[in-house]
Amino acid sequence: MRTTTGWQSLDPDTNALTRVTIERRDLRPDDIAVRIDYCGVCHSDLHRIHGMLGEKDLVPGHEATGVVTEVGPAVTGFAVGELVAIGTIIDSCGECAMCLAGQENYCYNRPTTTYGGTDKIDGTPTKGAYSREYVLREKFAFHLPDGLDPAGASPLMCAGVSVWEPMHAAGVGRGTRVAIAGLGGLGHLAVKIAAALGAEVTVLSRSTAKEQDSLGLGAQSLLVTTDENQVAAARDGSTSSSTPSPATTTSCP
Repeated sequence: MRTTTGWQSLDPDTNALTRVTIERRDLRPDDIAVRIDYCGVCHSDLHRIHGMLGEKDLVPGHEATGVVTEVGPAVTGFAVGELVAIGTIIDSCGECAMCLAGQENYCYNRPTTTYGGTDKIDGTPTKGAYSREYVLREKFAFHLPDGLDPAGASPLMCAGVSVWEPMHAAGVGRGTRVAIAGLGGLGHLAVKIAAALGAEVTVLSRSTAKEQDSLGLGAQSLLVTTDENQVAAARDGSTSSSTPSPATTTSCP
């Protein structure tokens, strides 16, 4: 085994994390070791460290970027020094219909999550990327494109892919109109991605407080869901004087 520094939740009544020494496995043939440089903060991390699933002593973190520092003898897709990203899943059965279709997140035998999961080979609990080093199978690591800021890219591995997949499945692009429900952690990335795909984007929000942020991220308009006139106009397919009404293609929180 190898050791590294991690940040662990030892008190479910607080958000505090304690710096500890944790163990990582020695590299298996198809493993890579990654020096973690950045890790996003996901709201599910807060839920989990407060015992939502009855767990304790978690090392959270599941949207990270870093640099490959070592590779196993069977690794062919990565080399030492390359920038990589790590998401919410680090293993699956690899044999069920969903795994064979490239949808390991729907693995019939349950995927292994980046933290709070169980390693399929040795049965040890997985510990997340709030740590200096992470070890995982190369199949579940991703190359980080040149020019993409590693710090800004971290949330793309959770919130980003969560909104990208339904938009991709729905065929969002030029000529489509997308309504984004809420401008939160997922919503702001949904606006940026939909706008980048060429869609006409409207943010649905309870007030105008986030209107300028919405427009700055690429939305064309904001519809106030507590304004009965705006909602009625949107349902009728008409256009109000202040806010164009969207024909919703998809909706993302």
